[in-house]
Amino acid sequence: MIKAKLKYSLVAAALMIGLTATAPLMQAAGTTTAKDLFSGTPAGDTTYHFSDIQFLSGTTGRAAGNGFLIGTSDAGSTWQPIYKGTWQFTQLDFISNTTGWALAKSSASGTNALIHTKDGGKTFTKIVTSPLALERIHFVDASNGFGYTKAFAYKTSNGGKTWTKISTPPNNRYAEFTDVKHGWSLIVVPGFGYRLSKTTDGGTHWSTKLTVKSEESIGGKLYTKGNQIWAQFYGGVGMSQQSYSLYASADNGSSWRKVISQETAGGGPAPGGAAGLVKEGPAAPGGHPSNLELVDGAAILGGYSPAAGVIGVGRSIDSGKTWNNLTPIAGGESIISFTSKELGWMADTSLANAAVYRTTDGGKTWSKKLSIPENNQ
Repeated sequence: MIKAKLKYSLVAAALMIGLTATAPLMQAAGTTTAKDLFSGTPAGDTTYHFSDIQFLSGTTGRAAGNGFLIGTSDAGSTWQPIYKGTWQFTQLDFISNTTGWALAKSSASGTNALIHTKDGGKTFTKIVTSPLALERIHFVDASNGFGYTKAFAYKTSNGGKTWTKISTPPNNRYAEFTDVKHGWSLIVVPGFGYRLSKTTDGGTHWSTKLTVKSEESIGGKLYTKGNQIWAQFYGGVGMSQQSYSLYASADNGSSWRKVISQETAGGGPAPGGAAGLVKEGPAAPGGHPSNLELVDGAAILGGYSPAAGVIGVGRSIDSGKTWNNLTPIAGGESIISFTSKELGWMADTSLANAAVYRTTDGGKTWSKKLSIPENNQ
């Protein structure tokens, strides 16, 4: 497990690896060190840690956690404080360098609140969504977006002020809409497993595009971009291991390819029965999938293995015809953000190893760009 302190300034680190800083997201007075960024008492937990990371371009990005939001404008070589307060962030969703939304909690045991910023994250305004307790959001522009709970999907046309429920099939466990007409639903079928359905009329009608038999059906995730659809189906969990399957479609759901079929001793068989292209996902053994990025025709899946204490990625650059699990690095848990199939960032979201890494070769190698000082000292 990585236990490293940042013993020199981030500016000095940037110079050592030959990176030149551009105009910063926020101009800091002098050098901003990791100790400066993570000083004081964190919100909720006793230790600062990351919960999400989002890059808008190859240079500009943000990372958030319990009571903080920080930003970079030089690809992560240096970081500046943007927000410090009581919000405990769970998801970032910026559509520009100034306008964004986030899901955040005011207490560790509370529900997510929807908050909005117009100044890059310096200040946030809470948007009342009660009784909705949103678990995910995705805004396509300043007005239009989608919000999701465990079982339902919603849309907004006024920046989140009001929400309209979208009709989804019974037992929906994960929905994903690309616009007001086109969407997907991952459905739990008791006694069988899963069904994946598609709508082209805003939820009025749904058609089944894939069925997956599974001994356990606890949910999954969906990712869409253009004609690409990627679907994760979860099996069982045990002994710190996750069984799951990953399917890919390159023709908007007309045909499917099983890419990953990960069976584990602790979690049991992988959903779908048949073998996939590979028997394991990234970060073996028994790795848990994190999030998947679809960018430049590539599909990049993050993963972490509690059993091995590693984090990493696997990827396909040909719509799932082939799959490569790349060499992981030491870490606890992870979330990724890629702006091209080669350039990306990975945040270790664990308490013990909180850090941000960058890759310039699609996840083959990683360089640490920032770490939270151990025990926030």
